[in-house]
Amino acid sequence: MPDLKTAVIYYSATGSVHALAQAAAQSAEHAGSEVRLRKVRELAPEEAIASNQGWATHAQQTQDLPEASLDDLEWADLLVFGSPTRFGLPAAQLKQFLDTAGPLWGAGKLVNKVATSFTSAATAHGGQETTITAINNVFYHWGCILVPPGYADPIQFQAGNPYGTSHVSDNGQVPPGQVELDAIAFQARRAVEIARAVKTGLASA
Repeated sequence: MPDLKTAVIYYSATGSVHALAQAAAQSAEHAGSEVRLRKVRELAPEEAIASNQGWATHAQQTQDLPEASLDDLEWADLLVFGSPTRFGLPAAQLKQFLDTAGPLWGAGKLVNKVATSFTSAATAHGGQETTITAINNVFYHWGCILVPPGYADPIQFQAGNPYGTSHVSDNGQVPPGQVELDAIAFQARRAVEIARAVKTGLASA
């Protein structure tokens, strides 16, 4: 049986972050973790979604994917969060979910969980690093242990973002390529390794 539990929780409009989330989930599973892949609830009105073909198509394709709940946060040893950038910040959909975690935070149930994050932006300087660090600000409040990918693997010298995996989608027209998929796979694998070490260490303390 897997000795570690990982929740990959994300928001994606046109599918880029979803593709990265899937790759993260697969990598965590291959590293021996039990995984829950969860999307957060959509907040945008149907008219807005319908006005963008890529957004509408992705919403239809992922309509049966389970939505994230607070139980997923409490269940997991490792939290992997992904969001597209919105003016250098995570999307409101993910932020709204994070904001509901107050009861778990207040009860100390998020302390010592390992956490890592990733993103996608429409343009090369669309706020990838600030989006990741904005998500990470939540982890500081929760008392989590942050695990960035750094440059701890050769793929990072190609991907180039030590804060977390990021992708440039060219306004949703370009899906993540092999470099980005390999980068998020490494990030998830590294996070599983660290989370397992933390869990083992705490259990024997």
